[in-house]
Amino acid sequence: MIRRLDNVKLSIMHPESHLLKIASHSLGAPVKYFKIIKKSLDARDKSNIFWVYSIAFSREEESEPKPIYQKIADPPKVVIVGSGPAGLMCALRLIDHGIPPVIVERGQPVEERKATCDKFFAERVLDPESNVQFGEGGAGAFSDGKLNTQTRDGFNRDVLKYFVKFGAPEEILYLNKPHVGSDKLYYILQNIRAYIVDNGGKFIFNARVDGLESQSGALKGIKVTHTRGGVENIGCDAAVFAIGHSARDTFEMLNREGVQMEAREFAVGVRIEHHASDIGFAQYGKNYVCLPAADYKLVSHAHERTVFTFCMCPGGVVIPAASEQGGVVVNGMSLYARDGVNSNSALMVQMRREDFGSDDLFAGMRFQREIEQRAYKAGGENYKAPAMTFGDFAAEKFSGSFGEVKPTYAAGVICAPLNDVLPQKACEALKVAIPDMDRRLKGFASPHAVLTGVETRFSSPVRIIRSQSLQSVSHENLYPCGEGSGYSGGITSSAADGIRTAEAIFERFK
Repeated sequence: MIRRLDNVKLSIMHPESHLLKIASHSLGAPVKYFKIIKKSLDARDKSNIFWVYSIAFSREEESEPKPIYQKIADPPKVVIVGSGPAGLMCALRLIDHGIPPVIVERGQPVEERKATCDKFFAERVLDPESNVQFGEGGAGAFSDGKLNTQTRDGFNRDVLKYFVKFGAPEEILYLNKPHVGSDKLYYILQNIRAYIVDNGGKFIFNARVDGLESQSGALKGIKVTHTRGGVENIGCDAAVFAIGHSARDTFEMLNREGVQMEAREFAVGVRIEHHASDIGFAQYGKNYVCLPAADYKLVSHAHERTVFTFCMCPGGVVIPAASEQGGVVVNGMSLYARDGVNSNSALMVQMRREDFGSDDLFAGMRFQREIEQRAYKAGGENYKAPAMTFGDFAAEKFSGSFGEVKPTYAAGVICAPLNDVLPQKACEALKVAIPDMDRRLKGFASPHAVLTGVETRFSSPVRIIRSQSLQSVSHENLYPCGEGSGYSGGITSSAADGIRTAEAIFERFK
């Protein structure tokens, strides 16, 4: 019989193996089955920080039941457009149901994609078809692999289990803030691909979807242009469009094909960097040296525009994330060890329809692009990013240098006034919000903190409208999914939406 103990407290100085002693003492016998259910850190009192666990254990050997999925004898032909978290998790769940999909990805497989991105970081040579936004793994492959989410989705646990199945550390199943790391994602993605192919699925890389084949309001196939030459029509019974938030040309194609969409509000901002040790001390006091790199999550309502942190990367770096020629976009990532000198986070300002116009479906997309192009110009027109200290930004002066914190942006920075790059409302809000956030995280408003611009790909500026069946309201058989559908954001919620979409397809065709 499995027993469970909750609220088990363990000093940060004690090894985790001490939990086995606690379990054995509770049983009064040796433990043969042991599992950590939950793990979180209680740092409310910096002089008394401890881990809090929920554990399960038994004096007998135990095994967890494996899920059993109903199979389809005569499976439909399903095409998935995009191989980010939503597309890949959709593919895995379809295979569980006996439906091997064809995955069409405009970018490269992760091995080639990494080499292409490394070249962009070093030589600033952008490939518009394969970059930090496009390619196997989607934007999430180069965005740290953080798997925490605010959504209470029933499929979130399934997402974590799939990641563990293909090589993620088992700890993500119980950590309060699970994290994989971009270095581990590199191998996990290859394992997922091999499994999909071994089970009858197919990948078509370097292939952009440029049109739809429709009949009487129902999708019958997609038109594909291969980057290396040639076009192809792929027929299907259902097509999942898991295209992410940055496939602007694909959104435009779908609009030309009559797919119903709507404009969305979004946020823009910068990456803010501090020394990881300063964040650690602010969060944990002197005990920070005994703990993993500290994170934070902050929101400010001090200005009329909400300002919030997003995609915080402890011990990470700022990376180039452009996908269009002549534009600079930044993102953040960290490796599994999170042992970099700096920590960074997106610092986002809410934008409203009045800022970019509401009379045009793609007004927000053009608004984002204009900001990215200004950043490109300010950075010297070679994909270096404009950056400055918060001290200069707040004082509206330009010293042309950095202080104690050095920027980590991989393609290099140009010290430039961000007041000339960001929208005025964003600048005003940041100048009020950062000191306000400092009240909750001392040192956040350090004059040495580095702001690097611009972060514009927080979410998609358009949404492909779908019905309760998860199909497009205008095109039967077309399933908008993940961030491209506008119904999710981030790795976990997008991946969960992929599983949900697969289940909807299974229920329809079973």
